[in-house]
Amino acid sequence: TTSCTHLKARDVIIHLQVHRNRTLSIRSRKEPRHRFSVNTFRGMTGPELSRKLSRLIKSENSAIGAYEAAGRERSSIASQLSEWGESTEDDAVSDISDKLGVMMAEMGEQEDIFAQNLEDYRGTLKHVRNMESSVQPSRDQRQKVTDEIAKLKYKDPQSTRLVTLEHELVRAEAQNLVAEAQLSNTTRTKLKEAFDIHLAAVVERAEKQIILANHARRLLNYVDDTPVVPGDARKAYEHEMDARAVLEDAENDLRNWRPSVEPITSYAEQEVPVHGNGSTEHEPVINEEVETDSFVNEEASTLSSKKQLNEPQASMSEAQAVPLAS
Repeated sequence: TTSCTHLKARDVIIHLQVHRNRTLSIRSRKEPRHRFSVNTFRGMTGPELSRKLSRLIKSENSAIGAYEAAGRERSSIASQLSEWGESTEDDAVSDISDKLGVMMAEMGEQEDIFAQNLEDYRGTLKHVRNMESSVQPSRDQRQKVTDEIAKLKYKDPQSTRLVTLEHELVRAEAQNLVAEAQLSNTTRTKLKEAFDIHLAAVVERAEKQIILANHARRLLNYVDDTPVVPGDARKAYEHEMDARAVLEDAENDLRNWRPSVEPITSYAEQEVPVHGNGSTEHEPVINEEVETDSFVNEEASTLSSKKQLNEPQASMSEAQAVPLAS
């Protein structure tokens, strides 16, 4: 019965998003917000190269949902604390519990902000996953041509098709060489960028929670817990303005908070030396999956042509580069 009651209570939870401007009571009510997510089988399907990272990204989605749920629960608990304090008919308990509820609701809001930052981190990791997915076909093509050459050499070492396959292997290797370089560059750059976002968000969340917790502890000093004997009346509660000032101090500290983390160094914009002709040129960084294949094919065709100049040529038609299907 208790669990059923708890489930029903959760269904009617009112999410109280506490804004730092002018919010002095937890008893205002706003509409709830719900996270929408769609589970996929991306972690079990797709290119083999990107499966592990796909599973990680999917797991992070579940973790983000948990942080958002924790934020909603914290806001709900804050509301319940305020309502309970009001029901005690004790001025001190009622006021301080309400102010504590404001602090706790803001802590819940920080969980939601943290979840949003984690979503940015997760989105950055997707760039690496997309690049891994686009590199897999070039690996497969290179391996396919290599296997065909090995089979043909075993069955018919004198076959004229060997020359064609060897030229095709040159093109496949050149295409894969460019793709692997792009994957390496993207992986390193986006790994640093993603976890820079993630860890900076952890620091922000921790520092803001510390601010809120320290100010919330100040409120406890305004509850006079001196024992009274039966029949004696307690002193009148006179700290309402003091408690309000604590909320304002917390609001100001949050507003004035600035990131304190050290910046992460990055050399991603430096020029990349291109081996082969001794020249140096700037290699473009591929950020979108849709651009990767065309870039790889173009660069692969150039590298393939350079390699073929140093190899025996059967004929002009055989030596001419033919773009592979992407």
